[in-house]
Order: sequence, then C-alpha cells, then structure tokens
Amino acid sequence: MFVKVNTGAIAGIEAMAVSVEVNVAGGGIGLFLVGLPDNTIKESEQRIHAAFENSGYKLSARKIVVNLAPADLRKEGSLYDLPIAIGILAATEQLTTDMLDDSMFIGELSLDGTLRSVRGVLPLVAMAREMGLKRVFMPRDNSSEGAVVEGIESIGVGSLIELVEILAHRRDYEATTFNPADGAGATDESSFVEDFADVKGQDYVKRALEIAAAGGHNVIMVGAPGSGKTMLARRMPTIMPPMTLEEALETTKIHSVAGKMGTTRGLLTERPFRAPHHLTSQVALIGGGQSPQPGEVSLANNGVLFLDEMPEFGRSVLEVLRQPLEDRHITISRAKYSVDYPANFTLIASMNPCPCGYYNHPTKECSCSAAAVHRYMAHISGPLMDRIDMHIEVVPVSIGEMSSSKRAETSAEIRKRVVAARDIQRRRFEGLDIHCNAMMNSAMLRSFAPLSRTCAEQLEAAMTRLNLSARAYDRIIKVARTIADLEAKSDIEPHHIFEAINYRTLDRDNWGR
Repeated sequence: MFVKVNTGAIAGIEAMAVSVEVNVAGGGIGLFLVGLPDNTIKESEQRIHAAFENSGYKLSARKIVVNLAPADLRKEGSLYDLPIAIGILAATEQLTTDMLDDSMFIGELSLDGTLRSVRGVLPLVAMAREMGLKRVFMPRDNSSEGAVVEGIESIGVGSLIELVEILAHRRDYEATTFNPADGAGATDESSFVEDFADVKGQDYVKRALEIAAAGGHNVIMVGAPGSGKTMLARRMPTIMPPMTLEEALETTKIHSVAGKMGTTRGLLTERPFRAPHHLTSQVALIGGGQSPQPGEVSLANNGVLFLDEMPEFGRSVLEVLRQPLEDRHITISRAKYSVDYPANFTLIASMNPCPCGYYNHPTKECSCSAAAVHRYMAHISGPLMDRIDMHIEVVPVSIGEMSSSKRAETSAEIRKRVVAARDIQRRRFEGLDIHCNAMMNSAMLRSFAPLSRTCAEQLEAAMTRLNLSARAYDRIIKVARTIADLEAKSDIEPHHIFEAINYRTLDRDNWGR
C-alpha cells in the first residue's frame, strides 16, 4: 500500500515542502529510508521502532520503503520522525483516516512514543498555510509558536497514541490560539527591567544613543574601565521603537530555526540583544557550520549586537562583519546550495582607549606611549571603523554626579522622541525597501538629505581637516538627517552637521597624542 504524508524542510529561515512517501510491498523485510536523509533521520528507524513497541503498534514484517521527496534536497533534523511514523501506520493499515491530504506533520519521537519539540516550526506552519492545508500537527511544546500563523490550525499533541486517536476520529482536538501574552513580553517600556533613568550623568552619551536608536546607526563607545559603557549599551533596546508585526515574525523565524524559542514563547515582541564573548568564532558570529545555522548577527536581527571590548575579538572575526554591516544580510554558500539569513542589526561596540585603559582619563594617568595607543586602535581595521556611524568618548562620571539627586530622563521619555523620528522616516521611505536613515545609499542621500551651501562647505572643511574617508562623509550626513528628524526639521541645518561631526571622535588626527 502507498501513502503520502505532508511535512517540510528548512532552508535558511524559509521552509520547503517535503512529501514522505511510504510504500509497503513484498520482496524483502526491513525499513529503507531514501531521499538524501542525514544521520539524524537514518537513526529515526530505531526511535520509531521503540515508539511503536511502547505504543502498541507494529512495524510490518514486509519491506517498507520511505522516500523523502524531492529526492535531490538534503533532509536534516528529527522533525521527520512523526510524519514517517504516521505514514507507516497508514500504509500498514494500522491507521485509517481521511485527514492526511489536508494536514502537515512535524515532530520528534521519544522511545516511549511521546513527542519532543523541534526547530523551525513557525516557517513550516507558514508554508503549510501557503500550500492550502487546513492543519499542522506538532509537539505540544511548539503549539504556541505555530499558533502565531493565522488562517491554519496549529494542533499540539503529546504522544503518538494521542495523535492516532485524533486522526481516527476517536478523540476531539482543539487548535492552539495565539495569545500575545505568550510572546517574549509586552512591547511597552514597562517590560524592561533596565532603564536610562538609572544612569547618572553621561548626558552626551545618552544623546548619542538616542540618535543611534532614532536612525538605526552603528555606535562605538571608547572609554576607561568602569565608565559605564556596558551599562549604557544594555539599555539601548529600551529606547528603540517597538517592533512591527513584520519585524516580529522575521525575528521569531530566525530564533525558531536556531532552536532559541523555548517551549512557552509564541511571538518575539522585544528587540533582541546579543552580546557574544570575545572568544566567539567566525562561524558562531556570522553563521554557518556543517549544517548551516544562524549566527549572532542574524539572532540580533532587528535588534542590537553588542561587542564588548571590541579589540579583544580576533581580527579575522571582526572582518567578517564588514559585509553584513553593509548589506544587512549574510549568504552562506556550500557546493550544492546556499542559504540567506537576515542581519539587519544595530552594532553597539565598546573598547578601552589604550592598553592600560586610562588614556584621556580625568584623574588617572595613562602609562601608554602614543605608539602603543595607535597599535591598540589598529586592532580594528579602517574599513570596519568606517562602517560605524558614530564614535563616542565615554568619560567616567564624577563623584558629584553619582551622588546627585537630579532626575534623569527615563527610557520611556527618550523612546517617545525616537518613535516620533522613526515615524518621520517611515513616511519618508514609504514604498522603498528601507525603514531608517542608516539604510540610505548615496543616491537616496541626494534625494532625502540634500545639504544647503553652508552645510556643504562646513562638511567639506571638516573632511579636509580630519582627513575623513568618502564613507565617513555619507555617514555624517545620515546622522545629521537623524538629528534633524529628532527636531522635526525638514532640512538639515548647520548645527545638525556640527553635532554629527562631533560623533566621529576616532577620525581626529590628534587622537592618541
């Protein structure tokens, strides 16, 4: 008897349709898996055999051929256990059902017949809806994630026995409904534990981070140990605008494929904050591996990637950031296929100003020579530094400021201004494939950020004096455009250019002297 069961495969963060074809015939004994299965799928024979025994079902004493079609697409992972098991039960006439044609099945089987959660449920359910299927059966732990997709039933089941009874119409089922509370948390500022109101002083840095959040600009903070760089960076998500539904779905897809969703989350609604250790490898940062997985740059998509003590990262590791910082996606190629992961993140980096950490410190003397300072700064290449829009010097807070009772602005107050600026940009870029000033290319700058003669002359003089690159020229205009947006100004004015130039600290000729 021949049976076909619907399932899927993950390619990048998208899904592809896969049919599990099961044929039971004479001419031998055993279970044969074909269709480019990896070792995990080949081992499913043993899991299915044990699950059948412990659930009261039997593998036929005849030849069972299972084909994962299309046969030229390599299949990976344990999500095929359940569709293969259902196909075998239907092909051996241990299950009679009329629900196979309009259903999809995904899930890993334990030896006792219970179901374990799998990766990539959200893109698989989205694909099933596009195929016109009515329902997807999945492990119960994945049902909240699957329920995010509207227009299709996401049905969580706990065991093989339970699923067979549902398919045989001996048990009713109830589809999981999406509840926004099942996500990562509320989108308002009250969901954040950290707040900018807790940071004493540092008004200059807070202003810079507000500009960065409003325009999506990359930032590097340079300051002595204990000056508050990490504390400020960790509060960056609290002032970024709430994610749109499209951004939330894309971010959830990535975390789902990477297996980072857990068992109680539905839709991720808070912008991710990723802070990899400086010993992180190129593959862990950028993604890839023998079976490609999203890296930290993709897990930070629509959020913040924080590199603490940036010069401590390997130079080759940092250099792989150049392409995603420019293109905002990463393509991982193999001999027979390639996968594409989004990498639209805001980079926040921090570093000491010199090896001892006390260059430009107001009270402690630096013991480094000018040559040592330059060597230390050279750990970050010029092309990479050019891709960072804003360079901020963080000066330690004085005792007087730390003990001050002066009220500091809350993240909620700053966020309101950021959201207003982003609304201006959303209207400006309507119909284009960008949503913030940092994503503008040179042609867009001429259209959306033209400079008056006074501003152009001011910027040209600064370019000559500071010996800035052409890329830095564009970055300054983008930052100035964001500053103007925060003031709700339609045109860039000279003081906007002046402030933007002040955020290119590391380009100055006298740095380290």
